[in-house]
Amino acid sequence: MLKLCGFAASNYYNKVKMQLMEKSVPFEEELVWPSQQDEHLARTPIGKIPFLEIGNTQLAESQVISEYIEDVYPEKPLLPKDPLARAKVRELVEFIELHLELVARRLYREAFFGGTVSDETKKEVEKELAKGVKAFKRLAQFSPFVAGPEFTLADCAAVQHLPVVTMATKKMYGRDFLEEVPQVAAYVKEMNARPSQQKIAEDRKVNSRLMAERSAKK
Repeated sequence: MLKLCGFAASNYYNKVKMQLMEKSVPFEEELVWPSQQDEHLARTPIGKIPFLEIGNTQLAESQVISEYIEDVYPEKPLLPKDPLARAKVRELVEFIELHLELVARRLYREAFFGGTVSDETKKEVEKELAKGVKAFKRLAQFSPFVAGPEFTLADCAAVQHLPVVTMATKKMYGRDFLEEVPQVAAYVKEMNARPSQQKIAEDRKVNSRLMAERSAKK
């Protein structure tokens, strides 16, 4: 039995969770918060989540975990058979995470957690996101799924990350940067109707309350 370790408010945790549910792979979940304690670092080298436990072995980094799951559970594949098509799906996942989510993440401290972000950072993020959104518009297919006609790993990533980019940019700039890609709103609505994503949304709400309670105790 696979054990997915992390917390349900994490986009990267939910990306893997959605993959497992969509493929009907049996798995357990363990609530694990990021930590630099030795016992935690023994399970995930830099303290990040999610990580996957396979027997006595742990595997870190969400995309590596996703690739492992595809290799070990080829039924209901979420990567195309054709090598170039597979690479295009991987390209889209990488792009969404590196050039949209990771850039927008620099805003999260103020947008979601009550901190502050410098005006310089806001300007840098605005410039980088503008470039990223334009490129995403060229890469995404929305026909009807983000990478083409079939549901893939790119959808598991996109439905987790795109709404957060929307929320962060609305909060920080007063506008949704992804409005420049008009298909996004309808796409996210369709993805949110999937049973796997509905379960993820329910679990995220519960976990977010736990996070708030945990923060209040610190």
